[in-house]
Amino acid sequence: MPTSTLTGLNCQSILRPTKYLCTFLGVKAASEGTERRHDNSWGHTPIRKEAYVTNLPQDPSAIPVPLLDVCRGNAPLKEEIMATLSEIFDSGRFVGGPHCQSLERTVSEVCNTEFAIGCASGSDAILLALMAKDIGPGDEVICPSFTFFATASAIARLGATPVFVDIDPISYNMDPALIESAVTPRTRAIIPVHLFGQCADMDPIMEIASAHDLYVIEDAAQAIGATYKGRPAGSIGDVGCFSFYPTKNLGGCGDGGILSTNDAEIADRLRLLANHGMRPRYYHQELGINSRLDSIQAAILSIKIRHLKTYSGNRQKNADLYTQIFGESGINNEITLPKITHTNSRHVWNQYTIRIPNGWRDNIRQQMTDVNIGTEIYYPIPLHRQECFQSLCYEIGSLPETERASSDVLSLPIFPELTEAEIRYVVSQLVNAMSTQHSQVKMAA
Repeated sequence: MPTSTLTGLNCQSILRPTKYLCTFLGVKAASEGTERRHDNSWGHTPIRKEAYVTNLPQDPSAIPVPLLDVCRGNAPLKEEIMATLSEIFDSGRFVGGPHCQSLERTVSEVCNTEFAIGCASGSDAILLALMAKDIGPGDEVICPSFTFFATASAIARLGATPVFVDIDPISYNMDPALIESAVTPRTRAIIPVHLFGQCADMDPIMEIASAHDLYVIEDAAQAIGATYKGRPAGSIGDVGCFSFYPTKNLGGCGDGGILSTNDAEIADRLRLLANHGMRPRYYHQELGINSRLDSIQAAILSIKIRHLKTYSGNRQKNADLYTQIFGESGINNEITLPKITHTNSRHVWNQYTIRIPNGWRDNIRQQMTDVNIGTEIYYPIPLHRQECFQSLCYEIGSLPETERASSDVLSLPIFPELTEAEIRYVVSQLVNAMSTQHSQVKMAA
């Protein structure tokens, strides 16, 4: 994730992946300038100046609200994590040790699947899931365009063709009603993305997949702990793919990922492919890749996953509070608030994403930045409009709901440790920004 997209993130660990652990330990990295947090009660981890939002006001009464505060979330667990890291250091078992096996067992319980297979990242998880079915040149894989790049890049990297399908404008997930028409004799798989922490509408997707004998890979990078009609994300399709990047609901102190499945044959092949296709040692059955989850990340995640229900519950409370306060503010008829689209389902709120119409989004975001509130646009350019996919020849307007969402969406802070005062400040400043925008429009008229 490029640094330029991380407006409002205030932890060095987000900006410099090679320094995650130094940041977590509170160690000043060589040649890095640091400064203390505005509010020392949030922790004492040094941070880089570049991590703050830019053009901040000098008004001391302003409350800085970051988009995400990794350090605030990690701080309560620091002592326990440090003790575990010391044990790993002394053991010398840095790759594939007991902490990796323990995490795999716990994730399989969370996902209610028979198997979980650790890997180096969420991006690798998707790549491995495709490799496990030998998807490659001449094959097509259906996926949304309104998602992070890794969903489609894994398809293209193997020589297959991503076939983009438009989204439902309420959930932002792939619209199942549009999948059938995208299926061709070359279609091998579907990758529904559980965007922002809410599961895609999986029942009709699985029906289409069954009818056409298609492989289903759940991109659940943002949705660990989410459920669809009582079924956990990662347990519905053939394979589930999860990311442990620090911005995720269960984030490590570096990159990491995991796959879930109930298919023993697929699980075995995933494990083989993630370790150079090697079994036994130095005997290579296939052309695999090097994608192993290291023991340090697994140990940190094994500690944090015990708090996953709390993290998810706090995100849900924050989402409910946003919705309540927006309702009280009187502007909820001018912006579109996120909604839970399925009954008996759990949204885990990786993002709280609103829509701002009339082309006002970018101006509103700048006003929020000016009062030191972190926001982000997920995603400003949909995949079918990215330069690297122009050979696929998708025209402007070919995925209208995707393109409208990219023009309108704005994600607000939703991390578990966010306080009610911070949420109220975010809403009040958004109301002020909307009022300012109305005034400017009237003056221009």
